[in-house]
This record gives sequence, C-alpha cells and structure tokens, in this order.
Amino acid sequence: MTFLRRFAIRHCSLSRGLGALSPASLGSVTLHRLGVEKLPSRGRPFTGHNDTHTSWLHTETPESVEVDLKRLDGEDTGIAEVLMCRQKAKNALGRVFVSQMRELVSSLHHDTAVRVVVFRSLVQGVFCAGADLKERAEMNHSDSDLFVHGLRSLMTEIANSAQMGLIETTRGLLPGAGGSQRLPRAVGFALAKELIFTGRRVDGQRAVDMGLVNRATEQNSDGDAAYREALSLAREILPQAPIAVRMAKEAMNRGMEVWLLYTFLRARPQGNFL
Repeated sequence: MTFLRRFAIRHCSLSRGLGALSPASLGSVTLHRLGVEKLPSRGRPFTGHNDTHTSWLHTETPESVEVDLKRLDGEDTGIAEVLMCRQKAKNALGRVFVSQMRELVSSLHHDTAVRVVVFRSLVQGVFCAGADLKERAEMNHSDSDLFVHGLRSLMTEIANSAQMGLIETTRGLLPGAGGSQRLPRAVGFALAKELIFTGRRVDGQRAVDMGLVNRATEQNSDGDAAYREALSLAREILPQAPIAVRMAKEAMNRGMEVWLLYTFLRARPQGNFL
C-alpha cells in the first residue's frame, strides 16, 4: 500500500508520494464519524465524512481523536485517507497524536483492502506544526524515550511539512525526527547545512527545485488543491500491481533504514533525535 501526503504552502499546494506499508486488518474495532465538509469528486462526495459509506477507526469520543481514518468507496475503493485533526495544536506531534498515528498505521499494515493511503490535514492552512514542545518539556526520561521511539516510527512514513523548513536552530534545538539525516540525503550536504544553520523556510516552487517535493500546484478557492493532486496520484497508483509496488517501496526504503536507525540510536542517550 502506498502512502501520500498533502499540505499547503501559502498560495500554492504541494503533494508528494511516500513509501508504502505492506497491507493490515482493522479487525473488530468500533467505528465512529467526525463532521467534516463534503467536496465533489466524480459526481459524489469522496471526502464527505458524514456519508453512510465512511468507515472510521478509534473508539474515543470525537473530542479526543487527533488522527482518524476514512476509506473511500466506488471507483476509489482501495484508497484510504489518514486524517490529522488536532485543531488547537495545529497537528503538533504530541503523545496522543503520535500514539494514535502509530495505532492507525499499524492497523493498516495487513489490510489487503487498502492499496493507497493519503495523509490529509483537517486543520485549516496547516499540515503539521512539528513537535509539541510544551509536551516535550514536561516529559521525564522514560516518557521522552517512548515519545522519541514513537515519533521515529511515525516519521518513517511522514516527513517534512510546509512551508518547508527545519527551523529548530532558531529555537535552540536540533532538527527533530531525523531531519539532520534525511535532509542531506534529499538535497545534498551543502544545501542542507545552509537550510538547517539558517532555519530558512522555502516556498513550494523552491521545494520542488530542491527535490523536497514532487510538485507544486496553484492553490484553488477551496484551499484543497494539494489534496486533489494527491488524490489524483493515488488514483494513478491504485490499479498498479500491489506486490510489485510494495516490493519496489521496500527495496528503496531499506537502503536508508539501517543508517537512519543507527543515527537515531546514537542520539537517544542524549535525549535528542537528530
């Protein structure tokens, strides 16, 4: 199954394909709904969160859900949306958010009905605000170790938000969740050092030019241009041979995982994740 992400950058939007987890069963979990706007797609509400064909994960009350799942139907059967909805904290990566993300992705791991996953923010104008620094500061060593481990697992599948930038050095911090390792691999060491040392943010077109994202598209009046672009890409991936797609993903990802794991393990004793 292939994972995509969607985020907006001021007047343009970005979408990028990510690696896939092999298909997981949701089992007998209780499902619930959230009230979210409906958007048109091929004459039917593919993002309508109130329609009768929507399936949801988690048993908590709607107020406690920060990450949720929606399955598309009809011609889009096989596509699922991971919905990030921590409104007050702008999808900051806190304990509950990371825990629910890990639980949800784990539940998808053997789900043969899901072929492509699109990560989508339901927070207006924001994909992810980064780590929740308030929660991080209040954690003891044990909590911190568990949080970093969970965040590492999450960021294996989700990386980089937009406006693009690793601004940790402007806050007296190291780039989190592997940023100092992934960015040089994406853009080269010289440019990565410049971006990290200055804390500079880049816009959509610059992110495309550097290879951080696949494409930048002009924002539309509904503010969902990047989501529509990601969904279009998901539909393009959907009919392809699932085993071939999965194995191609694993072949590419595993080449990176050993070194990244090594750097994470080195950073943990110092309470940081590079």
